[in-house]
Amino acid sequence: MSVVVPVRDDAEQLAGCLAALARQTVPPHEVVVVDNASAEPLDALVAAHGARLVHEPAVGISPAAATGYDAATGDVVARLDADSRPPETWVADLLAALARHTEADAVTGRGVFHDLAPGLGRAVAGLYLGAYHLLGHAAVANPVLWGSNMAVRREAWLRVRDRVHRWDPEIHDDMDLSFALGDARVVRVRSLVVEVSGRSVRGAAQMRRRFRRAFRTLRLGWDDAPPWERWRARLSRR
Repeated sequence: MSVVVPVRDDAEQLAGCLAALARQTVPPHEVVVVDNASAEPLDALVAAHGARLVHEPAVGISPAAATGYDAATGDVVARLDADSRPPETWVADLLAALARHTEADAVTGRGVFHDLAPGLGRAVAGLYLGAYHLLGHAAVANPVLWGSNMAVRREAWLRVRDRVHRWDPEIHDDMDLSFALGDARVVRVRSLVVEVSGRSVRGAAQMRRRFRRAFRTLRLGWDDAPPWERWRARLSRR
């Protein structure tokens, strides 16, 4: 398993993520950190944790993530964000999930916000991410990937890498990849839980930005095939 971590000017959060990856009961084959035009140097931090650094000068999570997936050499390409805090069994659990679901091209899990007020982290994550998974599934006709806790087989990425909108910085790249995977088998495993920062839900401006990106991603996906066509095709195959 290769683990890809896109990052831009977030060294403190990245250090925590890399430290968590260093504690895995099953070490990943490699950790690929994608420096997305950071103003601060990340070379020493990445090297100190034994990770590999690649650069993507085009600013945006979509180009950064795609560059990381391209650079990965493992049979399975997993993804975290810099503020992700995977448990010690995260790599082992992802690999076990793919071993159980041999027909699956990708697996994804859940998240809990670790830095909100006591008692709010799990509840807010349940509402926010629950809505993302529910509405995303309805739009894609498949479980939707969540970029802070997911893994895709490398052969599946190579099959769809030219279908993602990698140069569009104003989309949700994980949902975009879900659209690109089409009728590939994606499994959501509820027991796969990663702690993440709650900064994505703080403030009206942040929420407006995320919803704007969601609508743009949905429009691009629907231009390729609207939900009713995706569901009709999926149900007819079943």
